[in-house]
Amino acid sequence: MASFDPVTLPVDAVAGERALDAARLNADWLRRRFSDPPRWEPEHSGDQLARMVEANGRFRLASVLIPIVLRPEGLTVLFTQRTADLKDHAGQISFPGGRREDYDGSAIETALRETEEEIGLGRGHVEVIGSLPDYFTGTGYRVTPVAGLIAPPFDTVPESREVAEIFEVPLAFLMDGLNHQRRSVELPQPVGRRSFYTMPYQRYFIWGATAGMLRNLFHFLRT
Repeated sequence: MASFDPVTLPVDAVAGERALDAARLNADWLRRRFSDPPRWEPEHSGDQLARMVEANGRFRLASVLIPIVLRPEGLTVLFTQRTADLKDHAGQISFPGGRREDYDGSAIETALRETEEEIGLGRGHVEVIGSLPDYFTGTGYRVTPVAGLIAPPFDTVPESREVAEIFEVPLAFLMDGLNHQRRSVELPQPVGRRSFYTMPYQRYFIWGATAGMLRNLFHFLRT
């Protein structure tokens, strides 16, 4: 669990880039973008670069699924809220996913397996369309974000020990730079000042690694 409450921290700045064009918020366009990606650069914040140096190869591999749901009224992204008693990321909002096991054949396999275990969504419901660059977390993980399209109807069942809630947020909201806030906190040395993105939506507070990966998805889709 974080040693601070990010909700109480002031907003340093708002990224403010123009929202993604509506023409890009559909399944066919997303398939084309991931199958033929442009040249682009992920957002390597100071924190990301520091973590890559600090890890020095001593990181644990993990994967998450970015589940994009094909709702008739518009695409959404499915999230989980973690239970309050987990060792890592307690109470936080996350993509379904977790640590890579030795028997996983690939990062995609890890994402699909963990999604099935955490929220009961079978891999047959997921159309994997690609992945984003690995993301380094403050807890020592190197995470591969795997993007997948999910066509309703489908059922989800939260794994009660890990997942407190499953919910969806409109992709259009998440792909708008006006909803991307920067906040920062002073932590004890040797960590020092750390900055991170937040994307509050209704009663849900998306921040940290999840917001950082969404930020990279935003750059990838708007390039």
